[in-house]
Amino acid sequence: MRNPKHVLKSLEEQSCNNKEYTFDRLYRNLYNPDFYYEAYNNIAKSQGSMTAGADAMTLDDMSVSRINRIIASLKDHSYQPNPARREYIEKKNSDKKRPLGIPSTNDKLVQEVVRMILEAIYEPSFSDKSHGFRPKRSCHTALNSIKANFNGAKWIIEGDIKACFDSFDHHVLIGILRRRIKDEQFISLMWKLLRAGYMEQWVYHATYSGTPQGSGVSPILANIYLSELDSFVKNYKTDFDTNNGIRKVSKEYGKLHGKYVKCKGVMKVSENKRMVIKEFKEIQKKLLKTPYYPTIDPLYKRLQYNRYADDFVIGVIGSKADAEKVKEDIKVFLREQLKLTLSEEKTKVTHSGEMVRYLGYDFTVSRSKDVKRNKNGALMRYWYGRVKLYVPYDKWFGKLQEYKALKIIKDETGKEKWKAIHRGFLMNKREIEIISKFNSEIRGIYNYYRLADNVSVLNDFAYIMEGSMLKTFAAKHDSSISKIKESYMKNGVFGVEYYNKAGKQRCEFYHAGFKQIDEPYFEDVDVLPNYKRYDKPNSLARRLKAGICEACGVRTDEIHMHHVKRLKDLTGKTEFELLMMKKRRKSLALCPNCFKKAHD
Repeated sequence: MRNPKHVLKSLEEQSCNNKEYTFDRLYRNLYNPDFYYEAYNNIAKSQGSMTAGADAMTLDDMSVSRINRIIASLKDHSYQPNPARREYIEKKNSDKKRPLGIPSTNDKLVQEVVRMILEAIYEPSFSDKSHGFRPKRSCHTALNSIKANFNGAKWIIEGDIKACFDSFDHHVLIGILRRRIKDEQFISLMWKLLRAGYMEQWVYHATYSGTPQGSGVSPILANIYLSELDSFVKNYKTDFDTNNGIRKVSKEYGKLHGKYVKCKGVMKVSENKRMVIKEFKEIQKKLLKTPYYPTIDPLYKRLQYNRYADDFVIGVIGSKADAEKVKEDIKVFLREQLKLTLSEEKTKVTHSGEMVRYLGYDFTVSRSKDVKRNKNGALMRYWYGRVKLYVPYDKWFGKLQEYKALKIIKDETGKEKWKAIHRGFLMNKREIEIISKFNSEIRGIYNYYRLADNVSVLNDFAYIMEGSMLKTFAAKHDSSISKIKESYMKNGVFGVEYYNKAGKQRCEFYHAGFKQIDEPYFEDVDVLPNYKRYDKPNSLARRLKAGICEACGVRTDEIHMHHVKRLKDLTGKTEFELLMMKKRRKSLALCPNCFKKAHD
């Protein structure tokens, strides 16, 4: 069997070299056990890897024979994915709940193999305007793209598709896949995945539209489906944009600039420099307040587009009527070609001088006429027409409420005041766990909003969090904040000491500040893993195939992988738990005898 890395690379190269190339021998890759070892490594990293599906099975008891049984069912076409187990989880800062689909573990393996194959084929052809659930792309790359390309936009179309992921038409999706995939066995498998359904309260529900909830293959299928919208907007932009990129300077600016240049020349030779300098400064002042381009120019129109999953925004240089027409044309395309509905209430045409909410940020096109000198020393309106990103007040304030780190009190006049409060559920945690919890929450919001021009407002967030942490420590030790500070402050920084293999260490409360950083942050965000080698020395696949029990050392062809959800839940009551704690691993490769003992 070929190495999955080579197979995927070959598929990617064929897709890159020929956009019209069709693939007719994909299904046979599902017979390759190495693909499932790679898939096993990928899904084991996710937080929900030990959550049971409708068949009550998890990653625990993963074995070569289990993978072989999956492959055998695919070969004889008896494979039928289980319906996803549906659960409901609470939405943040809301009493509402949203549905979550939990596929069976064996189905996760098959879906991950399918995802890798589809990603290799389609990823090279996706638009650079698409940023959701793609390798080396994230919310940050989408926002940076807006900052680079939406400058000067006058109108913003905020796109919202009603129940997008639940509304994908299966026949449309399969039709899109068939353009490049001519393997009917693979297409048949896609039909099975799409129509698997879900179980709720042990009642089966069929699915006739949408992508499988919680499925590893859903993000790539959504991008394949919505890439049709990307292509439509790209072609639409070609027809919409006018004047070959040449934009005329406004008459008012042109006249003033002529006087400015003339006065600058006279100033060099004039004997009465004081009068000339005064006139020069007056002209310069007017020039810096006069728009460089005409406010309305019917001969110059531009369109910019940005999409993240089912959210998209369009920037328009043109009239409001132009923007409304763009919105209407996209609405018609989505309805007629993709069977999707554009929400009339949420899809708005907004003036770019107002705040537009996108991916948790607010952005606007600045009208600031403040000036600064460029590298040549000339004054210029540096910020006018540029996109500015902001941290919305309700986002960071909402986090304080979500974490229960503050309460709002009113004084005699009715004015609201914020008061940091202790977090009771943390009081029984170890000191290092308490401070680490606060630090991770502060770093989390900073890492996401670090692109914002006003990211320094997070100092207010950190101030309340610090007060809450101090009160939590005081409540834990039944002490006062002043005494807690005396005990834990060192050089003005609060911290706790702990020991690890390197000896005595100190964990300090976050105090690195909140500086704006333009580079995207990729850790713990929405980036899907690209294919890579799975046979590292300690990889799950290597340990599974090695055939050596990590508990008793016996060599066997029947290794069973034993998994636990969290290391911190282990108590060390059994030899297997002690071994996992010693190795700092959530998994053990065990022989059948040891696997049975571990579960007794």
